Amino acid sequence: MDVKNAFLHGDLEEEVYMQLPLGHPQEGDPSLANGFRRSSADSSMFVRSGSSGRLVVLVYVDDLIITGENEEEINTLKKSLHHKFSINDLGVLKYFLGIEMATSSKGLFLNQRKYLMDLLEEAEMMDSKPCATLLESKLELKLEGDKLSNMSEYQRLVGKLIYLTITRPDITFAVSLVSQFMHAPMEAYLSIVKRILRYLKGSIGRGILMQNNQHTKIMGYSDADWAGNACDRKSTTGYCTFVGGNLVSWNSKK
Repeated sequence: MDVKNAFLHGDLEEEVYMQLPLGHPQEGDPSLANGFRRSSADSSMFVRSGSSGRLVVLVYVDDLIITGENEEEINTLKKSLHHKFSINDLGVLKYFLGIEMATSSKGLFLNQRKYLMDLLEEAEMMDSKPCATLLESKLELKLEGDKLSNMSEYQRLVGKLIYLTITRPDITFAVSLVSQFMHAPMEAYLSIVKRILRYLKGSIGRGILMQNNQHTKIMGYSDADWAGNACDRKSTTGYCTFVGGNLVSWNSKK
């Protein structure tokens, strides 16, 4: 759902309250919150639990995702929001913040195909030759070399690759590697970034599949390359977490 507002299209000259000020006639009115509680894990997520099931709302600026276990509850909430705000109901979730969602009998598939295509076009690598691996097998990082004259290009590309790791855990380690040189990139590091893009060119359709596996078992895996960094002998750690057989979080960090 998209909330129509003018906050993003002009300068505000009046005070905007994120919560009702002290002394307001409706201060403490439970109907304003509709029974929702803010999630301790994500300040943008609000959850309401009741006899009819759980209802979840995710808010990002003026966009909302509403989901839950009871369709009637979802429709009731939509009507309530329509009475208070000017809202455009965009229907079933298909695209949100650069992430595409496709629902089928297999489950929910998340990917960033359009985002990646735009990135390849921006980097002028739409016609580049794909490669099968992210990094060279005997890659040696060096702290000395020719520095980039245009650091902003490197920083922009790496920043967008970081956002791409939301649905591409396979590139997490390589992106973590190139992000360590954001403040002093060299020509050799830009070559690594372009190799990552060539790898992505050959695997545009990959993403994350969420399935109903009839259980909610939590499992985690971790590994570490102790003192494996050739530059400073620091370690690299990595982990991934599964809930109900679905990959939900992952990280690679020096």
